Amino acid sequence: MAIDLLNHKLDRAFDHIDAGGNGVVEREDLLGLGARILVGFGESPTSVTGASLVDGFDGIWCTLAEALERDVDSGITRQEFRTAMTAAFVTGDRYEPVFHPAVVAMAELCDDDRDGEIGPKEFRTMLSAFGVAYDDVDEAFDRLDVAGRGVLTVAQLVAAFSDYYRSDDPNAAGNWLFGPL
Repeated sequence: MAIDLLNHKLDRAFDHIDAGGNGVVEREDLLGLGARILVGFGESPTSVTGASLVDGFDGIWCTLAEALERDVDSGITRQEFRTAMTAAFVTGDRYEPVFHPAVVAMAELCDDDRDGEIGPKEFRTMLSAFGVAYDDVDEAFDRLDVAGRGVLTVAQLVAAFSDYYRSDDPNAAGNWLFGPL
């Protein structure tokens, strides 16, 4: 694994979660990201899709805490986040059972008309919750839309998340998930 590339991507993910910018993420920060996504799509956290997203994000948090052998109510620093994400989801075996379902729930939220496709507007709504700069969203969408159809499939978005968090290929399309690295 290209450590510099991975660390750069994980640092960016940490910054998406650390909305307060205090250098420590807590369970509430990750659940807050989930809440911002739900609000953006007008989805209730008690709906089937909303509950799947909340449960998925909570599962990610619990897995990170477990990887660090600590209580789920403890904060995680940037370096600890890198360590836990790598141990659990990059080189560990927790991506498919834990991270993947959360990503699928998020991608399904983006597919608001349930046609299997995500347009630029829905993609923008999702990335806005992550705090991605407005100008970076269009470029990210265009890079992920490798077929040039003006839409992403749910499967393409799910694959982009996997690339972003697990691929060491500097040319992987998923590296553009949140805009230019």
